[in-house]
Amino acid sequence: MGPRWKGKGSEAKALADPMSKIVLQLQSSLTQSDAQGLLSSCSVLYQADEEQAELLNRACFGRPIVSAEKDKQWFQFGMEEAFYLSYHLNCLKIVDGQDCEKNFDELWHYMKSQKATFPEFYKAYQNLRMKNWVVRPGSQYGVDFVAYRHHPALVHSEFAVLVLSEGEGSNENGRLRVWSDFLCTIRLCGSVAKTLLVLTVNSNGNRSVSPSCLDSYSIEERTVTRWSPEQCRENPATKSM
Repeated sequence: MGPRWKGKGSEAKALADPMSKIVLQLQSSLTQSDAQGLLSSCSVLYQADEEQAELLNRACFGRPIVSAEKDKQWFQFGMEEAFYLSYHLNCLKIVDGQDCEKNFDELWHYMKSQKATFPEFYKAYQNLRMKNWVVRPGSQYGVDFVAYRHHPALVHSEFAVLVLSEGEGSNENGRLRVWSDFLCTIRLCGSVAKTLLVLTVNSNGNRSVSPSCLDSYSIEERTVTRWSPEQCRENPATKSM
């Protein structure tokens, strides 16, 4: 389907300020400030200074929370976002309500206890983010994530993403098991001008006991679209010759 840029000059702005560069700037800023996030149920809260707030907004991490403080801005990270910043980028420490820092294994087990499919969802999120896609929640479209080529202010989301799993726990999300599921999802994606991207995560027999298992996981990417008969019709002009 291709990118749908918002307004004249949006594509040029995105090319001049690549997402990879913005994420590196954010990583550097958070690392230098020894950033700490607070674990709160199924999310992580972080109080950012003015510079970090700008970078978080530009990199599309977290959701700003309205606050009365003028020089500070609270952000709420989803579990995949928080673990990506902590484990993959290593720029965010996460503490619990008693101000005790969680190591990667403790954080992994906590997030698995809150969401059984967290390992597969995180692997899918990490896979897209490492390819410099902006990944946001997709619940409003009935999918797991939506993926943007750059900041949502510049471009519409290009993919509606569903995460499936194979191997251990493969029946836990239980979607797209029958053709009616495919048809409904594809029709919905078409109505909002998005391509369905199915990410199938395979544990390859490895138990998800620690984040180190992610190295053994494999991921298969498939786009699914509706077939349009018009694309294969004979050209009437050609037929009459």
